[in-house]
Amino acid sequence: VQLQASGGGLVQAGGSLRLSCVASGSILGIKTMDWYRQAPGKQRELVAVEGGTTDYAVSVRGRFTISRDNTKNAVYLQMNSLKPDDTAVYYCHAVLLPTGWATFKDYWGKGTLVTVSS
Repeated sequence: VQLQASGGGLVQAGGSLRLSCVASGSILGIKTMDWYRQAPGKQRELVAVEGGTTDYAVSVRGRFTISRDNTKNAVYLQMNSLKPDDTAVYYCHAVLLPTGWATFKDYWGKGTLVTVSS
C-alpha cells in the first residue's frame, strides 16, 4: 500500500491550493484519511481529519476543507486564504486495512511542500 500526495507549490498570500492524496494497493477498507503538516523547526501537526465526519485544527478552520472520494481511495485538501504561516510540508496519512491483515494499519505519504509568500 502506498499513499501518493500531490498539489503543493508556491502561492502568494491570499491564494489557494488543492492537495490530493491517493491510496494505492490492495485495500479492504479505509477508516480515516487526514492531513498533517510540518513547518521548518516545528513538530508535525494535524491539520484536518476525514473519518465520516470532519475536523480541523483551529488555525485552518474556515479556510481549509477536507474531502474524500471513497471510489478512488483519495482525500483532498482545499486550502483558501493561505497565509505565510501555512508554509510547511503537508503529509497525507491514512488508517486502513490492507489485504491479508486483521487490523488497521497507519500509512504515510512522502509529503508535498506548500510555500506561501507574503
